[in-house]
Amino acid sequence: MLNISPQEVYDGLSLENPWWESGRPLDRISAFPERSYLDSFQKLVFQTEPRRSVILLGPRRVGKTVMIHQTIASLLRNGVAGMDIVYASIDRPLYNGQTLEAFVRQHLDHSAGPRDRKLWFFFDEVQYMRDWERELKSLTDLYPNIKFVASGSAAAALKQKSQESGAGRFTDFLLPPLTFDEFIAFQGERNPSFDNLMRFADDGFKEAGRLSQLDIAFLNILFERYLTFGGYPEAVISTGVQGDLNRFVREDIVDKVLLRDLPSLYGISDTRELNSLFTTLCYNTAQEVSLEGLSKSSSVAKNTIKRYLEYLEAAFLIRSITRIDQNARRFQRQATFKTYLANPSLRAALFRPITQDDEYFGHLAETGVLSQWMHHPDLNGLHYARWNNGEVDLVYLDPPTQKPDWFVEVKWSDRYLNNFNEMSALRAFMDTHRDTITSGIVTTRTKFGTKNYAGIEIRFQPTAIYAWTVGRNTTRNNAKGQMELLLLP
Repeated sequence: MLNISPQEVYDGLSLENPWWESGRPLDRISAFPERSYLDSFQKLVFQTEPRRSVILLGPRRVGKTVMIHQTIASLLRNGVAGMDIVYASIDRPLYNGQTLEAFVRQHLDHSAGPRDRKLWFFFDEVQYMRDWERELKSLTDLYPNIKFVASGSAAAALKQKSQESGAGRFTDFLLPPLTFDEFIAFQGERNPSFDNLMRFADDGFKEAGRLSQLDIAFLNILFERYLTFGGYPEAVISTGVQGDLNRFVREDIVDKVLLRDLPSLYGISDTRELNSLFTTLCYNTAQEVSLEGLSKSSSVAKNTIKRYLEYLEAAFLIRSITRIDQNARRFQRQATFKTYLANPSLRAALFRPITQDDEYFGHLAETGVLSQWMHHPDLNGLHYARWNNGEVDLVYLDPPTQKPDWFVEVKWSDRYLNNFNEMSALRAFMDTHRDTITSGIVTTRTKFGTKNYAGIEIRFQPTAIYAWTVGRNTTRNNAKGQMELLLLP
């Protein structure tokens, strides 16, 4: 049994907070680029009214800890004293058995200054502390002068506890994997093709004719890199991580989630079944699966499969979308559904990287498109349509009417621009819903164009352009006119 004294705990805490003495943030933080979400997150942290604690949620290795330290650096630059900022990584063995209030009381006892001065406390990986949500809610009420920020990697599980116990006291902030737009910014690419692309993007992709085939080829190379290792900031900026991506993803992300986080949160005793299920879903990303089929292939009961799917979504490893039929009707019992990796680079890391000419690349490209939508509040409105002889990849149902509003058909090919008659399933779906569908997109590999069918304008544009646009608009919080921008050029 550990017998760690309060002084030992506080001595360990002082090592995590070098700015108490130096007044300067961690030097290594300056090497990390800022994510597009940083400003929005910092506004919540700096906000004084309403008085709420901030819960930073997100999967492993997407930059939550870095963003916390970048926020600490901003506080220091704005004149906040180093002793008024406290950071604690709760998963450290030294803190085993501690309470959140113990950290607060110890710091107030050890630091000089009025006890009611403005303070900031950052609790990282808070899910490892039992009943953290109840205690944090109490601290939020007891200490109106302290701004509390807690982070955790089990996004859905923490969000549920936050909403149940912290209603009116907590504000949730989700940090997803990198969008394609962020990936390009992190890369820091600089050559004439890239500069043209950036100018083109800043103009809202309004003049397709200005984008040369060379530019599209270059953008597709970037898109391939993004699908290979682009979801994790550290993998983007470190060639060492890129060279050993399998170890980085397997040991630092998948194993910690499947073997530690989920078993501890949900009481899973046999992790082999969970690992087998995730591996199957990872290999078959963007494809339709069923509980029956997954149960037969894994010899695991359907009820268990269903729970495991919920756990994997809670860990932000996968996302499922539900099926509608040709008439846009939902199924009372969702026997089949499509699953996507929340981060497409998981597949390349666990199996092998694939290139643009690989026959499977279309599935990975579709996963890359859906992963951009995972940042967007309208994600729950996305479905796929499937019937006996047809399928449409993504259909958005208008919330009030539950009728199809727009669609996206993801293709990694240019052939359908000049051979639209081959898309019989899409044309059948449009015929059925010509009164409600306002627009649609068919993605290509390199080509732009437009078609008009059943009174509906269909825009053809490269998949990489569409993925970039969705991520760009979403991370910039451009809710107004969102679809108008997405449908350009």
